[in-house]
Amino acid sequence: MPTLVIRSSQLAKTKAKGELKMPVVKSEELNLAVHFVANIMVPVVRFMFRVVPHGIEKLPKKGAYILVANHVTNVDALAVAYFVYKQLGRGPHFLAKESLFRVPLLGKLLTAAGQVPVYRSTHRNDAPLRAANTFLEAGHCITIFPEGTLTRDPDLWPMRGRTGAVRLALETGVPVYAMAQWGSEKVLPQYGTKFRPGFWKKVHILVGGEIDLSKYRHAQLQPAEVQEATDLVMDKITKLVEQLRGEKAPDRRWNTAETGEAATGNFKKKAKE
Repeated sequence: MPTLVIRSSQLAKTKAKGELKMPVVKSEELNLAVHFVANIMVPVVRFMFRVVPHGIEKLPKKGAYILVANHVTNVDALAVAYFVYKQLGRGPHFLAKESLFRVPLLGKLLTAAGQVPVYRSTHRNDAPLRAANTFLEAGHCITIFPEGTLTRDPDLWPMRGRTGAVRLALETGVPVYAMAQWGSEKVLPQYGTKFRPGFWKKVHILVGGEIDLSKYRHAQLQPAEVQEATDLVMDKITKLVEQLRGEKAPDRRWNTAETGEAATGNFKKKAKE
């Protein structure tokens, strides 16, 4: 498929009333804003847990690519950001829920550090993908949680993924690498409020090889093929999670379309209402 090329200057023109400001894409990944935020967050992360990386040699030291990972708890992004910044020596970029960017100080810090707000209501999802594209075009790496929210699986296995990460990869032609994390649930449970930090607690991050999406890189891609490619991505992530947990995942992946649970937000809280 042809590469979608949209400059950061074009993003400003497409910003509609009421939408959040998209981050400015800079040529250097580790700019002043990234270092500023990192100097605040790195000591916080080290107090909360210890990141233990595995398979880091499988990732390119430079160039554009997409990291895809499982999503268990609300501190996952901190663990992955620490990994990208400290172990890879690169600037972390995430697609994150837009509500975080509406918190006055936090929103400004996230935007300055190159994080991209995502609208979970489907009618405004083009701008985040365009912003992510500009980061990739500039040679940066970005991280996406394909599940789109915390897993609903009662045993915390990866659930069915959404197609955004795959669509972005196929449109841009950049490689995709699977990554799994496990251990963050001991610091903050899934949608839990009991925060249990500890510098002795370990969050393991395991990197797999590049996911082969060559079968799907053609001009007449159908929606069913996009979903098939997304299922392949989730299969790769799940295999890595199995290695970290030392156990087998269920044969059937959790799917909110089948269970009737809310696709976004705190499904446990909504179930009680």
